[in-house]
Amino acid sequence: MRETGILMPVSALPSRTGVGELGAYAYEFVDALKENGVKIWQILPLNPVGYGNSPYQPYSSCAGDELYISLDLLYEGGLLKEKVPSFRENAKTVDYDAVRAFKEPYLKEAFANFQETEEYREFTRQTWVYEYAVFRALKKANGNACWNEWKAEDKAWPEVPAPLAKEQEDEAAYQMFLQYEFFTQWMAVKKHANENGIQIMGDVPFYVGVDSVDVWGGKDNFLLDTDGRPIFIAGVPPDYFSAAGQRWGNPIYNWDYMKEHGYQFWTDRIGYNQKLFDIIRIDHFRAFDTFWKIPAECPTAIEGEWIEAPGYEVIDTLKAKIDGLNLVAEDLGELRPEVLELKDHYHLKGMKILVFSIETGGKYAYDSFHDVENMIIYTGTHDNDTLMQWYEGLSVAAKRKVRRFLKRQGIKQGSVKGRLLTYTFRSRAEYAIIPMADILGLGEEGHINTPGTVGSPNWEWRITDFTQAKKELKHYRKTMTERA
Repeated sequence: MRETGILMPVSALPSRTGVGELGAYAYEFVDALKENGVKIWQILPLNPVGYGNSPYQPYSSCAGDELYISLDLLYEGGLLKEKVPSFRENAKTVDYDAVRAFKEPYLKEAFANFQETEEYREFTRQTWVYEYAVFRALKKANGNACWNEWKAEDKAWPEVPAPLAKEQEDEAAYQMFLQYEFFTQWMAVKKHANENGIQIMGDVPFYVGVDSVDVWGGKDNFLLDTDGRPIFIAGVPPDYFSAAGQRWGNPIYNWDYMKEHGYQFWTDRIGYNQKLFDIIRIDHFRAFDTFWKIPAECPTAIEGEWIEAPGYEVIDTLKAKIDGLNLVAEDLGELRPEVLELKDHYHLKGMKILVFSIETGGKYAYDSFHDVENMIIYTGTHDNDTLMQWYEGLSVAAKRKVRRFLKRQGIKQGSVKGRLLTYTFRSRAEYAIIPMADILGLGEEGHINTPGTVGSPNWEWRITDFTQAKKELKHYRKTMTERA
């Protein structure tokens, strides 16, 4: 039986405070999924966003962004004396800086009213929690600069820990409180989803950001110079998205060092995320096979070379050390056969993107990607045009070919959006996952991210009309729950 999922970033949920939260609307969204037979909620990374507000350049692989903490739940829990007023409630985009500035006084008030419990103390005993808290405290003390620009003693704190000044220790305590509240609220949402038959698919980027506790606290795991700056950086060569390639800027892993230490970095990282999610999607899975290694001084991703990675060793280690590990692979783009062999060796589900697979260049439109059961089919992802943005961008002739293609599949009734969704739901793939923006039939306004670009309007889309969203989910209930 095929299962249907919805791709919906937490940040895009409605809320009273201008960004999606782990409060009432998250539970209401789960309930709407259950009502309509949806079995998977796929999200984007929940980690603290860094450069360009990208969830793929976070400050930590384990920490959650305090932005998502529900202030209403803090009020209901007695940590805030008064209910928080609305802020940018009807805004169609997330203004990250404005929302952070609005929320911070309330988060600090909640911290001031918080009394430690044994559950809290148990949470903070995890190795990553205090290290992350110190990272954020020292980052603030160094003017929020990237850690490799900090004072020498702060850069070296993980190797030579020194007592913090009182102000910094207080900030670290505040950061630990934020992480505890995030974890508590998130795990309650996950429990509600699981109790209603819904699995959460989390997203783990293959790389970590240079300005992160992962790199600061584990420098030997990366190819860095003596100042902590990357010698080589990650990206991909020229492709569909960019003629100059994509120069992501993430540091490259020191695979030799990682091997000597039993790939502990990966075990810790994936192991913790396995607690947060039921399914883990590995973004840029191909880098477990080969990765594009760009000299850091190069301004584009054109110059670089493909280097083989020890994917089998890493995944064998993960499977041996992490119980119940459930991975799926983002295996998009031009791949050498060995990438698919690696994925198939572990029976991992790969991905098909409908807007990439329907070809319209010939006499007839056709689907160029052969469906198999062990696969996830999407209409699109967070990185490409929405379904209707893609369709409206076609020529008149190409649109006609698409409609005729759907007719040949026996899908003759309804809007083009509805027919394309029906075609997706009828795939042999085990999972069919649809971005919420495509369920809503949005165009450019629902586009989440444009690869190769940084900053606004990337990552800012959010839903304001939740009633319409639930209505559209209900409209497609029958087709979402049909047998493939």
